[in-house]
Amino acid sequence: MRQVPELTIIGAGRLAKHLCHYFNLINLPYLHWSRANDPLAINLSKTLTTTHAILLAISDSAIETFIQANQTLLTDKIIIHFSGHLVTSLAYGAHPLMTFTLNLYDLALYQSIPFILDEGAPALPELIPGLTNPYYYLNKAQKPLYHSLCVISGNFTCILWQKLINDLQNKLNLPIEIIYPYLEQIFYNIKNNPQAALTGPLVRNDTTTITANLAALAADPFQKIYQAFIDLYQKEEIKK
Repeated sequence: MRQVPELTIIGAGRLAKHLCHYFNLINLPYLHWSRANDPLAINLSKTLTTTHAILLAISDSAIETFIQANQTLLTDKIIIHFSGHLVTSLAYGAHPLMTFTLNLYDLALYQSIPFILDEGAPALPELIPGLTNPYYYLNKAQKPLYHSLCVISGNFTCILWQKLINDLQNKLNLPIEIIYPYLEQIFYNIKNNPQAALTGPLVRNDTTTITANLAALAADPFQKIYQAFIDLYQKEEIKK
């Protein structure tokens, strides 16, 4: 007998696609609805009433609007959203601490993803039966700080690496492959000894090199970022 889906994934973005793929890998039954595939919401009512847990993999700004617009259909449902910063009484927060690209991942990676739950929420296996991922609780008042740290460390560093890659190829005519050992060692150092991972002219207090670097970036918007990191590093060193 075919198992009846107890979960409905709402959304058509990257996270929704990754959730669908993850659930397929572990044979976890689910339904999937998105406005992209049903713009008039003809099948929404049937979809929502046949499952008990609704997983909102939609944009942060649309979460509360969707819930409020479908209150009748969502009565007595477990509603889960995946926003890292949103605090709402309308749904439980379960933020997957991971970056989701256009490429899908393998099972081992999906199962290693930690979920950050709102303090007071049910355990992850109760929210999404079938998942064995690690999970941790976070005070709701700390969610904006938590998410800002995720953005700074993940999204902003990505912009810096993109800058390196683009300029190596387009300005210096060097292949992207030459940065791979450098990149891998940096992240190895961060993972194994984060407090000692920083190297370079800031740590050495090499003002000659720093001055030359800033001069080389004179016509580049990233000069402001370089200077901002100098200022930040110096302030942090004063605190120590």
